[in-house]
Amino acid sequence: MEKQKSQDPLHGITLQKIVEKLVDHYGFDTLGELISIKCFNENPSVKSSLTFLRKTDWARKKVEELYLNSLSKFSGN
Repeated sequence: MEKQKSQDPLHGITLQKIVEKLVDHYGFDTLGELISIKCFNENPSVKSSLTFLRKTDWARKKVEELYLNSLSKFSGN
């Protein structure tokens, strides 16, 4: 019996990997413009961003949406 592959593009990807990929691609300055949240605009770091995003569902959803919308741009990296 074959295992079915999840159709969810976020399946198996940690929040840390999502944030790191976005930071690598956009940088914190552009991320702060695209998603106006304090953790991207004031003393940004991956660690502080993860702490905030794990506690704040609406912000995490915005980051996940940006990641999904940016997947085609990452393929060139």
